[in-house]
Amino acid sequence: MTSQTVSRWLKSRRLIRIMLPAILIGIVLGGIGYFRPVMLGSAFEQAGMWIQGIRRNDVQLGPYRIHYLVAGEGRPLVLVHGLGVRSEIWLPLIPQLKAGGFRVYVPDLLGYGRSDRPDVDYAISLQADIVRQFLDSQGLQQADLAGWSMGGWISLKLAADSPQRVRRLILLDSAGMQFDAVHRAALRPRTPEQLAHLMEVLSPKPRAIPGFLARDILRVANEQDWVVGRSLDSMLAGKDLMDGKLGAVTMPVLLVWGRQDVLTPLAIAEEMRREMPQSVLTVAEGCGHLAPVECLDQVGPEMMRFLTKQ
Repeated sequence: MTSQTVSRWLKSRRLIRIMLPAILIGIVLGGIGYFRPVMLGSAFEQAGMWIQGIRRNDVQLGPYRIHYLVAGEGRPLVLVHGLGVRSEIWLPLIPQLKAGGFRVYVPDLLGYGRSDRPDVDYAISLQADIVRQFLDSQGLQQADLAGWSMGGWISLKLAADSPQRVRRLILLDSAGMQFDAVHRAALRPRTPEQLAHLMEVLSPKPRAIPGFLARDILRVANEQDWVVGRSLDSMLAGKDLMDGKLGAVTMPVLLVWGRQDVLTPLAIAEEMRREMPQSVLTVAEGCGHLAPVECLDQVGPEMMRFLTKQ
C-alpha cells in the first residue's frame, strides 16, 4: 500500500467520522418527520417563537393550571382561541401586534393545548370565567380582548358580564348567536377523509394534507376529542347563547369575518352588528373561517387600525 493510498484511506475515515453524526441525525429527523410530524413541527415552531421573543408561562387559577404565551410590551391585549386548537393558532398575528406596541397574552383555554383537562362541562360560561381569572392573575383591570370562533363567544360573554374589564373587543368569525350548526360532525374528524372535509368547511381554498401528516394530526386530536365533544354539547345546549343580550356590550367592537365562512356564516356578524350598533363590520374577501391566518394581510391591519384608533 503506497503512502498516497494510506493518506486517501485516512482522509476517507476522517470524512466518515465527520459525516456519520450528520447522517444519523438526518435519519432520526426523517423518521420523526414521517411518524411524528406534529412533534417536529412543534419543535420548529418553538424555535421561531424564541427568535420572535414569544415566551411560554403557566399560572394557577384556583385548581387549574393554565398555560399561556406572552410577548411584547405596551397596552395589554388578550387573544382567545377557538374549538379544538391552542394558543399557537395566533402565532402569525402575534409579531404584528407586538410590533404595534401591545403586550400580547394568549392563554390556552381550559382543556386545550398545555392547560389542565379536568372532568368538567367546558361551558362557555366556565371558559369566560377562566379568562376573567387570567386577567386578574396578570394584574389587568382592563385589557383589549380578541376572540376567534368559540373564543369570540367566550370573549363576548366576558364583555357582556364584565364590560368594565374590556377596553375594546374584536370578534373574528365568532360563534355565540343561534344558528343552524350544519357542520357539527365535521368538527370531530376521525379519518383522513373526515379531516379533509373539515378543511373544506374551514377554508374556501383547502390545502391537501399528506397521509402521514393527516394520521398524526388525528392522533393528537384524539387526545382532546372528549374535551371538544363536551364543549360542543355545552354550546349546542344553548344556555350561553348571546341573542338579545348584547346590549350589555358597551365598548367599541370590531367584527372581522371571512365572506366565505360556512361554519359561522356572515349572517351571524350581521345579527351582532344589529344588536351592537357601536360595532364595525369588516369583511375579508376570498376568506373563510380561517381568515385571521389565511388572510393575514387583510385581517392584521384592520385589527391594528381598530386597536390604535383614538
